[in-house]
Amino acid sequence: MFPMPLKTARMSSPYWPGGFSHFFNGGYVVPISQEYLDYVLDQLSLFGPVQSRRMFGGAGLYRNAIFFGLIADDVLYFKVDDTNKADYLAAGSGPFRPFGTDSYVMGYYEVPVEILEDQEQLTEWAAKAFQVALAKKVERAKRPAAGAKRRAIKEKKNADSG
Repeated sequence: MFPMPLKTARMSSPYWPGGFSHFFNGGYVVPISQEYLDYVLDQLSLFGPVQSRRMFGGAGLYRNAIFFGLIADDVLYFKVDDTNKADYLAAGSGPFRPFGTDSYVMGYYEVPVEILEDQEQLTEWAAKAFQVALAKKVERAKRPAAGAKRRAIKEKKNADSG
């Protein structure tokens, strides 16, 4: 499959006037192959039902509506934090950088090929990534919404001044 020029992909939007070209190396969308996506989903079958959703030329991986992994440029990445990042670093894996090697690092690291090829180990790594993603979702849910936070600050100021 050949990369598709962004003009052909029609990725521009009124909300993103310059389009999404900054999301892709060299201004080209490099889609993941269906074969690789099918392989990853098959390898994850021991982990349980995993759904994929196409996004920005890649795919997000979900279990029970929890986003725990992604595939970009036919490379699998799992969600990490301090509880599992050492496993990735010990294996020599690097982080996902959405805009190329000079861009910022996201909280996803490349799954080593040896792990991907071993279904039992992949299941363990996926379970850890899922727990990380679930913990992040719970943490976010505990935070007050921005509007509620502003109202609480305003009410506190009014109570202090009155």
